Amino acid sequence: MSAQIKIVGIDTLVLHLPTIRPHSLSMVTMRGQTLMLVRIRCSDGTFGLGEGTTIGGLAYGPECPEGMKLVIDRYITPMMMGMDATNIHQAMVKIRTTVRGNHFAKCAIECALLDAHARRLNVSMSELLGGRMRESLPVAWTLASGDTEKDIEEAQKMLELRRHKDFKLKIGNKSVSKDVAHVAAIRKALPDHASVRVDVNMAWSEREALRGIQALADAGCELVEQPVTTVDALARLQEKSPIALMADEILVGPQSALTAANMRAADVFSIKIEQAGGLFAAANVMAIANAAGISSYGGTMLEGPIGTIAAAHLFASCTSLEWGTELFGPLLLTEEILTEPLQYGEFELKLPSAPGLGISLTDNVLAQFDEASLNSQNLCVAE
Repeated sequence: MSAQIKIVGIDTLVLHLPTIRPHSLSMVTMRGQTLMLVRIRCSDGTFGLGEGTTIGGLAYGPECPEGMKLVIDRYITPMMMGMDATNIHQAMVKIRTTVRGNHFAKCAIECALLDAHARRLNVSMSELLGGRMRESLPVAWTLASGDTEKDIEEAQKMLELRRHKDFKLKIGNKSVSKDVAHVAAIRKALPDHASVRVDVNMAWSEREALRGIQALADAGCELVEQPVTTVDALARLQEKSPIALMADEILVGPQSALTAANMRAADVFSIKIEQAGGLFAAANVMAIANAAGISSYGGTMLEGPIGTIAAAHLFASCTSLEWGTELFGPLLLTEEILTEPLQYGEFELKLPSAPGLGISLTDNVLAQFDEASLNSQNLCVAE
């Protein structure tokens, strides 16, 4: 009987990266992105990568990259040292029973374990998630400069490059009438084969949403994402909405997805692997949506390339992606951390075929990881 393959090291690294432009949401304007990267090392010489990223630090939710690093370094790493690196479910059950909440940090660890095991088996990570239904994914682009003319110019450029033809507009930090006028102007400026959607990020009251959704429909918008805060209000709006409504922030794992499905609160679920608590949890959210006749959409926390391609491996297994994905996060970054950038073209993201996540970090990032490993107070070797 072969010796058990153990976890012998977990390294974390926080990277602060600039973005190509400001990214304005209803609650914050981002002028850069921070990635928390994790590397799990195993006794057989394999390793796996994961990522924890959020939108605007703590403006969006209760976790931030710096906090994720602390949780992993201080609480998750000590309990995982010496554990069986091949039994991912057992490791995640141990973490869930010992660490409450912290979905994003848990997702990063689970991703790294899956990446390492897939590399070990010499298969793509999508094979551990049910297998691929497709080799590439349609990717929407978010227009979030806050300036109508700039957004129109940006959208037209994306169409010319054949990189994106579906556009999601971030609104909610202006009056409803100004937001609708912004959306209408962009919709009018784009060709018929382009689509326009909006994300309100919970900024509207229910009364504002009733008025805004109808006006958006009249303007040619085809979908509204999370206009209000609660599942109850979203369900009431869904009954009256002339266009599709998508749930996002209310989906924080399978239980919340089941509640939303039972209430018929949305036509579409935006599924985010970090918000769900990991890839397996996100797969459960997808299963609930599918069973309820609710469409699945590949959401993003504006992850860098590691989190983005991890999500892509999961969404590639989805039976139907009627509304596509928005896995564009790496395209917002000015710095490349992969030896070979992710491939975007013909309005889609192509999945890599190499083992695991199918990506490799640049020497610069690997050097930072090695330095973090040497300085880690948690570094030890399992017996």
